[in-house]
Amino acid sequence: MPVLLPSVVSAHVDTDRLRTHVLHLDRGGEPVVFVHGLLASSVFWQRTMLALPERYRPVALDLRGFGDTERAPIDGARGLEDFCDDVVALLDALGLERVHLVGWSMGGAVSATVLRRAPERVRSLTVVNPVSPYGFGGTHGADGELNHPSGAGSGGGCADPGFAARIAEGDRSDDSPSSPRQVLTTTYVAPGWQPEDPSDVEMYVDSVLASAVGEDHYPGDVATTEAWPGVAPGRKGVLNALSPLHMRWDDLPRIDPKPPVRWIRGTHDAVISDTSMFDTAHLGSLGAVPGWPGADAAPAQPMVAQTRAVLEAYAAAGGSYEEHVIECGHTPQIERPEEFMAALLPHLEAAER
Repeated sequence: MPVLLPSVVSAHVDTDRLRTHVLHLDRGGEPVVFVHGLLASSVFWQRTMLALPERYRPVALDLRGFGDTERAPIDGARGLEDFCDDVVALLDALGLERVHLVGWSMGGAVSATVLRRAPERVRSLTVVNPVSPYGFGGTHGADGELNHPSGAGSGGGCADPGFAARIAEGDRSDDSPSSPRQVLTTTYVAPGWQPEDPSDVEMYVDSVLASAVGEDHYPGDVATTEAWPGVAPGRKGVLNALSPLHMRWDDLPRIDPKPPVRWIRGTHDAVISDTSMFDTAHLGSLGAVPGWPGADAAPAQPMVAQTRAVLEAYAAAGGSYEEHVIECGHTPQIERPEEFMAALLPHLEAAER
C-alpha cells in the first residue's frame, strides 16, 4: 500500500475490466481525474490533490501494472488502448459522466487517447510533459515519420535491462546510474530539486518499485530488425504500447466536441524533449549507443515539436490549447507545485464557464 498524506484516502474500485486502485479526497465537487506516468503511480499526485480548492473532487488512479492496481497484462499491440479502456471503465464505475482529465508523461498520452475515444466524457484536458502524439522513439520530423518501417529504436528492447532488474529486486540503493533512486533524482526531476518533505523521496522510490516487471509489463518483449540499433517493438508490455507502430494521438484535431487543452511542460525535461536522454537515436548521437548510423538514418525524435504541431492543428480545426512553460524538469507538479497549480486552476475554471 502507498504512503498516504493526511486526508488522502486509498480505495480499490472493481470495474468491468479490472480492480483499480485510486487515491481520492473524501468530498464531492467537480471531478478532476489524475493519470500518472511510466514507472510511477497515483502518489505522484497527492500534493496536487490536496492543493485543489474544495469545489473540486480529485481522483488519482494507478494504471494496470503500476502502484496497487491489478497487474493485468498490457497488450502492447493495442498501443495505449488497454489503459484508455481502464480509465473509461473507472469513470463508469464511479458514476463520473464528465471530468477534467490531467495526465503526466505517459499519462498525458493516455488522457489524450481517452479524449480521442470518448470526447463527450472530457470537460478539459491537461497534458503535462506528455509522450509525443507519435509515441516514444523511432520517428523524426514534426509529422512523426518513422525512421524505419520496423519501428527500430522504440519498444521494449530500448530499456536498460539493469534498471528493470533493479526494480524487480526492489533495489533502494544509490550506487549506480541504473538504480531506481538515481533515475528518479536525476531524470524525473531537474538537478537541485529539494522535496517539500524529505520523506517524499522515499514515497516516490516506493512508487517506482511498485511497477510490475516482465514481458507483459515493463519493459515488454523484444523484436529484432536489420536496422540500427537492431531492436524493434514487440507486442507485449508498456514500452511496446508506447511505440509509434502501436500508439498515436495525432488524430486529435478530428474529434468532436473539442474541449480546451492546456499543455504544461518543463524547460529542463530530460525525458520528453527534442533531445531526450531516453531516445535511443539521441543517445546514439552522443556515442552512448554504439554503431549510430548518423542523423540521416536515425535522427533524434523532436518530441516537443511534434506535440506542438498536433495541438496547433487541433486549434486550427476549431479547438483551443495553451502552452505553459515552467522552469523545471519532467515532474512540475512536485518540482514547482505552486507554479503548476497556477497553470492548472485557471484552465479548469475556464472550462466550467
